[in-house]
Amino acid sequence: MPEANTPARHSATRFRPVAISRADAPVYTIFDYNAASLDERKVLDEASCKEFHLNGRITWINVDGLIAGDVERLCAYYDVHPLIVEDIMGRNERPKMEEAGSIIFCVLPMMFFNKTTGEVELEQVSLVLGKDFVLSFQEEPSRDVFDPLRRHLRDPASKLRNRNADYLMYSLLDVIVDSYFGVLEQMADRLEDLEDMIIRRQTSRELTRISSMRRDVATLRRALLPVRELVAHFVRSDSELLDERNEKYYRDVLDHTIQAADFMENHRDMLMNLQDLYMNQINLRMNEVMKVFTMVATLLAPATVIGGIFGMNFDVIPFSHQAMGFWIAVSTMLIIPVGMMFWFKRRGWF
Repeated sequence: MPEANTPARHSATRFRPVAISRADAPVYTIFDYNAASLDERKVLDEASCKEFHLNGRITWINVDGLIAGDVERLCAYYDVHPLIVEDIMGRNERPKMEEAGSIIFCVLPMMFFNKTTGEVELEQVSLVLGKDFVLSFQEEPSRDVFDPLRRHLRDPASKLRNRNADYLMYSLLDVIVDSYFGVLEQMADRLEDLEDMIIRRQTSRELTRISSMRRDVATLRRALLPVRELVAHFVRSDSELLDERNEKYYRDVLDHTIQAADFMENHRDMLMNLQDLYMNQINLRMNEVMKVFTMVATLLAPATVIGGIFGMNFDVIPFSHQAMGFWIAVSTMLIIPVGMMFWFKRRGWF
């Protein structure tokens, strides 16, 4: 790929980033390996990572915690373009894949479901693929989704130990994309619970939950759709860093991103349906209340008419001077509404 193809600047996507303290010292986790041996260590100095460059083995350096000066020096050791360093330090970069000379760079979100707050949290992770090395940068030191890869690297018989760096890059993308499904399942459970609550009752609390979940789904949508394009760029790329034998693995990741995006769209449609269900339930309840009020007013109408007639100021009014006149009028007021109720019931109006 020509050198002129340097990373382009994109407008930022508004994620819900995880806040970290910049005072925390970064931790560099190094996996330097081949089929026969593995050197695993943690260091606090980026200068200690320099010795692993072009040593004839595959090197994965994971950086937990980002400090500009340290990231710049580490990237300088591995000939990473300064524009890529800017993207690594950016907090809200849009998911993308770029090729710059002998480097492939991509940035995408990791997703976590916070069970305490019930919200989806995103953490940006940056990956750099070069000749026999992969660098990964993440903001939050306390969590990531890479533990399955670490276990595989410790197993001498695993594919990771016997493949090139681009297979490691695929594995990192694969485990990040697979973690999306856990978050989507949590969202599906929340949607089912919300649907049950809306059917049972319709209060402002349910409407607030719908609004909150709409924001989460919008965040997922902004994150997932660009990731699909990111992985598609790996499939289409003709970079020398990517072995053609591993193309089928990147296609598998692409299938997973498409499936995750479909699930997200299903959640989005279901949420819209829940909002319609909420409004329909509110309207149904209002109709029931209005029907009761209408029924009461209709049943009282004959009594009102009869009372109005006998209350007119005329000298001659039927039954006005008879002993049973009052009881005849009251009985009529009762008999007519009872007859109306039977008629309404027969017509199926209530």
